[in-house]
Amino acid sequence: MAAATSTKEGKTTIIGVVKGKFDKATSVILLDYKGMTVESATKLRANFRKVGVEYAVVKNTLIKHALKASPYDDKLGKSLTGMTGVAWSYEDPSAAAKVVKAFRKDEGDAGQKLQIKAGLLDGGILDGKAVEDTLATMPGKDELRSMLLATFQAPLTQFVQLLQAPAQNLVYVLKAKEDKG
Repeated sequence: MAAATSTKEGKTTIIGVVKGKFDKATSVILLDYKGMTVESATKLRANFRKVGVEYAVVKNTLIKHALKASPYDDKLGKSLTGMTGVAWSYEDPSAAAKVVKAFRKDEGDAGQKLQIKAGLLDGGILDGKAVEDTLATMPGKDELRSMLLATFQAPLTQFVQLLQAPAQNLVYVLKAKEDKG
């Protein structure tokens, strides 16, 4: 994204693209990647890609322009300093947060260099601790689907058991009569 930022038209185009990503995303995480090696950053990008999260390094001024007239306008002032990587989750709001939390835990020193600046969710801003403690522990889309499926299946399972009960009881009575006679 940084290559086309030398001209005014290039900057305007990038601002439009970034704005579209913020508008489409279900959640966004702003990261400080200062001190990470290229190898670590590449691994982080690959981890994001695996779960359908888009990640890019974007200039802070371009993010500020893209977020004008949005619920986040003027609320991210202190978060938009230094180096900023942006992770956009489009389907599962907790996907990016889970990747970051796992990366920070599994990658040792390289993982600790990755810092969460802020998270954006439903018009609200989360600090780095809230992203890691709350957003990263929320059930994901697949977990919610399995919980919903289990909820739907429970009454059906009980209903089938109730239907089978009279037949089972009849078999027990016949078996008992056979054992007596």
